[in-house]
Amino acid sequence: MVVTLLLLVGSALVIYFSCELFVNAVEWLGHRLSVTQTATGTILAAFGTALPESVVTLVAVAFGDNPAQKDIGVGAALGGPLALSTLAYGVVGLILLGSRNPLVKKKTAVDADCVRLSHDQGWFMAIFLCSLLAGLLDFPGKAWLGLAFLGGYALYVWKELKTDGELHDCDGLEPLRFRPHDEQPSLFWAALQSGVALVVVFAASRIFVAQLDVIGPALGLPPQLAALLLSPVATEMPETLNAVIWVQQGKERLALANISGSMMIQSTVPTAFGLFFTPWRFEGALILAASVTLLATAWLFLLFRRGKVGGAQLARSSLIYAVFAGALIFKAVPA
Repeated sequence: MVVTLLLLVGSALVIYFSCELFVNAVEWLGHRLSVTQTATGTILAAFGTALPESVVTLVAVAFGDNPAQKDIGVGAALGGPLALSTLAYGVVGLILLGSRNPLVKKKTAVDADCVRLSHDQGWFMAIFLCSLLAGLLDFPGKAWLGLAFLGGYALYVWKELKTDGELHDCDGLEPLRFRPHDEQPSLFWAALQSGVALVVVFAASRIFVAQLDVIGPALGLPPQLAALLLSPVATEMPETLNAVIWVQQGKERLALANISGSMMIQSTVPTAFGLFFTPWRFEGALILAASVTLLATAWLFLLFRRGKVGGAQLARSSLIYAVFAGALIFKAVPA
């Protein structure tokens, strides 16, 4: 078990640091491709930070050697959106409340495009509701529904890239890790760094899935519950830590755009993988996880729709996850 825990923690750290490398690269890609700041957060940065959970799902459902690993993939596909809609937004709220930055402390509301964020939550709710219904029903050609989810994300990307906004410049960007002394690294080096990071994340994710297959039963948790509770803690760290850094710098707009964009990719791409390679059937804890995610998203939709959101309101989102985790730990819902 000691070896399993070391491999689990080690692979999670490799995923995280590799994803940091990827995010560093995609920020420079945003600059080089003249992508707006919002689109850099919702599309480029979100793709990088949401990558681990998507790869975990793909590896588990497509390359899993047994049904337990495929169950982990389905659990991970639902665990990502759940953690983002509760813990990630909750952490942003807590950091806003506890920040020592004078520019952050004196703000009475989050500096963000609330109208755009409410629209994103609406899109997410519609797509995730379809995912839940697909998990409750069996029908011919169900696997082909995965193409619709991929199409839904492609439409979202197109919409984000078409929306006007400030261009993403290099002010405040860390030097590209592969070219730390270049003030303006080329598109080639940014793309190369992205590709290397992707390969490392994929390899580490295979190790991560294998360890969840072992540690879950050892803790008395069925595979899906282990994926719902353990996987998001590691794989959603990039979004959360990026949000912490951006909020401390007074850049809530980027932080919330990153989380919002990650929710969109998590509700479509991993779901498509699950539909392609598994029966995509929900019971017990999975139904609870999906329902809690919809509840949290509805809460966020109403908050952003008001047009003015404070740190305390966002912080309350984490309470929803705490109730969910308690229900699983105390086995309030049959596994």
